[in-house]
Amino acid sequence: MKETVATQNYTAVEDITGLYQSNTELFLEGSPDFMNDVRGKALDDFVRQGIPSTKDENYKYTDLRPVFEGDFNVFPSYVDQEIDFLSLFKCDVPKLDTFVILTVNGWYYQRNRNLDLPEGVIIGSLAQAAREHPELVAQYYGKQVKTGKDPLAALNTLLAKDGLFIYVPDNIVIEKPLQVINLLRAKNDSFSTQRNLFIVGKNSQLKVVFCDHTLSKKKFVSNKLTEIYVQENAVFDFYNIQNQHNESANLNSTFICQKASSNIQINTASLHGGVVRNNLEVLLNGEYAEANVYGISLTDNKQHVDNYTHVDHAKPNCTSNQLFKNVLDEESTGAFAGRIHVWRDAQKTVAFQRNNNVLMSANAKIDTKPQLVIDANDVKCSHGATVGRIDTEALFYLRARGISEKEAKLLLMFAFVHEVIAQIRVKPLQERLDELVDKRFRGEISKCHKCMFDCNPKSLK
Repeated sequence: MKETVATQNYTAVEDITGLYQSNTELFLEGSPDFMNDVRGKALDDFVRQGIPSTKDENYKYTDLRPVFEGDFNVFPSYVDQEIDFLSLFKCDVPKLDTFVILTVNGWYYQRNRNLDLPEGVIIGSLAQAAREHPELVAQYYGKQVKTGKDPLAALNTLLAKDGLFIYVPDNIVIEKPLQVINLLRAKNDSFSTQRNLFIVGKNSQLKVVFCDHTLSKKKFVSNKLTEIYVQENAVFDFYNIQNQHNESANLNSTFICQKASSNIQINTASLHGGVVRNNLEVLLNGEYAEANVYGISLTDNKQHVDNYTHVDHAKPNCTSNQLFKNVLDEESTGAFAGRIHVWRDAQKTVAFQRNNNVLMSANAKIDTKPQLVIDANDVKCSHGATVGRIDTEALFYLRARGISEKEAKLLLMFAFVHEVIAQIRVKPLQERLDELVDKRFRGEISKCHKCMFDCNPKSLK
């Protein structure tokens, strides 16, 4: 199989812009004007900001410049790959009945099975939706993304061709979760760009589970951006299980706009990955909207996970809760930077943020930076962060009851992160994630569950 790709050296911004300029026709081909018209500004914004580094305030603890060094395949056109659905692992959640969708190297897999969906619901390729429903897609595409403030968003907008599109009309409840398996698979080191757009109509409900996996022992850089619009009285759950090998860089940006009385839950579990950066921006733009944002990361070796959140309370009587927990071992590093901004007219706001971290070794390191910016005067807000070791008194209590030191530490770590997992509103997924976390602590996740491909992370240290 011959891959139609462009190859470029990613050692400087000039090389990335050169890649785009020498392949402009490929990046413009097949995309409507509203996607192509914003590429020029995105290019200027990216050149001005450059590759994120510790010199940027929002990337203070993560230097991404080394991630972009090397020769990568880039996919400005769809490359067909045959994947056997019968052998696919579905993230190995036996009791979870889902609609299954694949993306491969940032592109919607063209051999996805047809889904039995309610009338009016659209789930498919963003590129196809942009051609077949241009007025609908253009109404939302890029409206929440500020390319002038984030270089990853600018780079995604510059190179975006495809990804996943979801449209749920008003008054539709989709009981079965949608499981999106994002696969990275190539013969050479590769850079992928994926653009997703989700629209959840008034009084509608939707649950989406993202499973990120690498299927080749190659270096991967994935720059994924997801825009989500949740209309009045809608309920939306978004779960992301990140399990990639140590040679991967998983860069995620998620922008959410909520309208009145909507309810969202975001829960991200970073189980494995070389470098992971999760950017999340939530705008509560209607009264009585509620946002619940949770995350865990489990790191060892020299892995690095950085979670950045920005929650804007733009309207009164809204509620937000944030809870992030991290367990770091060996020489791994992590970061959490969370910002809550309560606008002047957003009276009666209730907003809480907490970040707790456990360091399992002397060489592990975490940076944490919770922030509150309050411009209103009638609010109830708090934030806090802790960094420490395993509770020695609790460890002694378990040892005194005949439990080995290793098993006692595992029990304490599991109890520590379970507070986040317990918030998942899909019971089979919650139970399975408990199992995966337990296996991760025991060092038993060396394959992607029941995946037919062997991408042993230990072999990539």
